[in-house]
Order: sequence, then C-alpha cells, then structure tokens
Amino acid sequence: MDDSVFHRLYEQYHHDVFTFLIYLTGDRDHAEDLMHEVYVRVLRAYTGFEGKSSEKTWLFSIAKNVAIDHFRKNAVRKKHMFDKFDWEKSELISTGIPPEELVTLSEEMKELLHALDTCTGDQKMVILMRYFHDLSIAETAEVLNWTEGKVKTTQHRAIKALQKKMNALPAEGRRNG
Repeated sequence: MDDSVFHRLYEQYHHDVFTFLIYLTGDRDHAEDLMHEVYVRVLRAYTGFEGKSSEKTWLFSIAKNVAIDHFRKNAVRKKHMFDKFDWEKSELISTGIPPEELVTLSEEMKELLHALDTCTGDQKMVILMRYFHDLSIAETAEVLNWTEGKVKTTQHRAIKALQKKMNALPAEGRRNG
C-alpha cells in the first residue's frame, strides 16, 4: 500500500470511523485502541480491496469487525462459559460519552444516546451507521454483510424501541420528581 493512499484514507475517514467506535464502545481510550487495529487491518488488507464497495463502506466494515472482536474478547473474559457472543440478543452498553462531547449535546440527544445503549448490538450498529454516519441502507447492508431487508427490519425495530424509551422518559421524570 502506497503511503499517500494510506494517508488519504486516514485523513478522509478517520473522524467518522473514530466517532463510530466511540459510540459503539462508549470509551475514548478503547476507541483509540480499536482505531489503531482498524488501520493495521487496512494496511494488511488494502491489496485485496477490489473496489466493489466504497472505501468508506470498506473501512466501516473493518471497524465493525474490530468492534465485534473487541466485544467478543470482553464477553469471553467476563464469562468463561460463553461460547458465542450473540449480537442479536446482547446489548452494547457504553460507559459514557467523552466529556468534551457531552457538554455540547442537547438534553434530548443525551437521552437518545442513553436509550440507544438499551438496544441490541445489531440495532445500535444500524442506527449509528444510518443516522450518525449517513450510510445508505445498501452501504449498511454491505458493511454488516446483511440483506437490505434485514437492515430495514433492524432499523425499524430499533426506531420503535427508541421511540418507546424516549416517550417513557417524561413519565419517568414525573414519577421520580
């Protein structure tokens, strides 16, 4: 891989990929470590990149796989009897948003991000890719190696779950307040 190609990929996409990893992990330090791994894999795999997808889609696919590997390793460490990490049923709970970003977020956005943590891993990845990183349904399907129908269904279920959680927030506040 030519250094100029690597630098161009990094400059053009590092912010989007890093933000994606922060939202997935909820931890800036973990996201930085995972970013390193993403670009190590980019260096190793670029010669095999055939251009069948956009570079952005390809990078998000690598980032998704790196994140899955991260969560699998953590799940195995926490539960030695865990044979397989089930993304369909498991939740990705982030430990929080970096303080410098939290300050600039509206209260509604903070609530939405908290509600997003209650979704399944699949739902969270679809919402992040579609609405936070503006990937199309086709691009999201390609990154996740799914059909477009599965992306649409997962997105629909995630939105319904988020709406339910967001609609319940004012009622919870009145009960607790």
